Amino acid sequence: MPSTPDTARPVPVPEDGDLAHPRLGLALVVIAAAQLMVVLDATIVNVALPSIQRQLHFSSVNLEWVITGYALAFGGLLLLGGRLGDLFGRRRMFVVGVALFSVASFLGGFAVDQAWLIGARVLQGVGGAIAAPTALALITSTFPEGPSRNRAMGVYAAMAGSGGAIGLLLGGVLTDVASWRWVLFVNVPIGALVVLAAPRVLGETSTRAGRMDLPGALSVTAGMTSLVYGLAHAAAHSWNNAGTIAPLAAAGLLLGIFVSIESRSSHALMPLRIFASRNRAGSYGIMLAVGAAIFSMFFFLTQFVQNILGYSPLKAGLSFLPLSAGIVTAATVMSRLVGRIGPRLPMTIAPLGATAGLLWLSRLSVHTNYLSGILAPLMLIALSMGSLFVPLTLTAVRGVRREEAGLASALLNTGQQVGGSLGLAILVTVATAASSAQHHVSRAVAVTAGYRNALVVGAGIAAFAFVLALVAIRPPAGGPDPVPAAEEEHVGELQEFDGLGREPALETTASG
Repeated sequence: MPSTPDTARPVPVPEDGDLAHPRLGLALVVIAAAQLMVVLDATIVNVALPSIQRQLHFSSVNLEWVITGYALAFGGLLLLGGRLGDLFGRRRMFVVGVALFSVASFLGGFAVDQAWLIGARVLQGVGGAIAAPTALALITSTFPEGPSRNRAMGVYAAMAGSGGAIGLLLGGVLTDVASWRWVLFVNVPIGALVVLAAPRVLGETSTRAGRMDLPGALSVTAGMTSLVYGLAHAAAHSWNNAGTIAPLAAAGLLLGIFVSIESRSSHALMPLRIFASRNRAGSYGIMLAVGAAIFSMFFFLTQFVQNILGYSPLKAGLSFLPLSAGIVTAATVMSRLVGRIGPRLPMTIAPLGATAGLLWLSRLSVHTNYLSGILAPLMLIALSMGSLFVPLTLTAVRGVRREEAGLASALLNTGQQVGGSLGLAILVTVATAASSAQHHVSRAVAVTAGYRNALVVGAGIAAFAFVLALVAIRPPAGGPDPVPAAEEEHVGELQEFDGLGREPALETTASG
């Protein structure tokens, strides 16, 4: 049976779901700030890497671990982080994750050698893996279904979608104006404010009775870590390198063991029924493909504008500012439209816009003009992504059981993280091969040719997301998601106090 609910003062939710309620507005600010902090940290360090390399004497091989260390911990622990929120209270684990992330950022800013900085980045990833899925799950438990949740999801999606570009901008500004250390220190005051505000504006979800699925947690964490490591190694070396093949093979074995455990466990970390909804499963696949196509674009464009066009870190960061503005604007508009037009139309059209934008970018040359060759396709991609993330996020968490909201959120984040790692590994390999094939041309021309080929392949991956949306996503049927017969008798047990001053019914609205 569920444990006694948290005694924190309930946060009242207006009957009509009006976001004008001051505590709901503050709750959204707190959640969005934490999400932005975690997402932008995946890219904010990129622009500062040359400065870090010079000051801490990193070799080219070890430098990649400043990025990979964060990705390993973040991608490997996301499922576990989401489940911890479901079991021990989402607000509690949200605060723990943000606090850990902030402490790691503070320590990393004082790094004096390579091991210190990489260790701090790994610890940041652990904190992010706890904070990110609980942030999204808190939206589903704080905001009632309807316009208020759609608007909240719009803000969340804007932060998730534009965080990478904002990270590049902020990284460039801080590195030029202050020091590379401030790309880490900047998280500390933000995290401190979130930790102080969260208990005051967020209601706590009740804790869950039950055991932690330790075999499942160990196998999926080890499997995801091996997968991200193998993909990162492939990006830096090659696919036929032993250091790539061994961890990828281990990842396949461990994740296979994980699925076998989950199919039989009565306390599964990831109950396989969560994939029973066609729309939800399709959303995860679309996020995987979009993550592979779009987040690799940041890597190539950052390198292109600095190494080929000669931009400073500050100018490189500013060049991505319109991308952030476009995503935020499109996400805001879509949050108001999605309730009327439904998720299927934007989820189908947006990947086509991203495909067209990536193909447009693939015309880069050493003489590319920023306005016509970079800004225009970036805006097309921004509007497409801003239009996609809101319905994608809503579809992924719609109709999920309350006790599995953290898991559903973690799976969406996992799709983005693994997709980004997979895309980077594939596209860096494509770019390197294309550059190496260029003979009797300057290095700048050869490298640019590699970027072009990689962007074409990225466009193909985005086109696959369109096909997936066309085939998998269906309009909501309006009926309940199926409840397995073996679980029907337990439905009543799931209708419990949710920390918001109301007795929620089990959410089983269809996803399709």
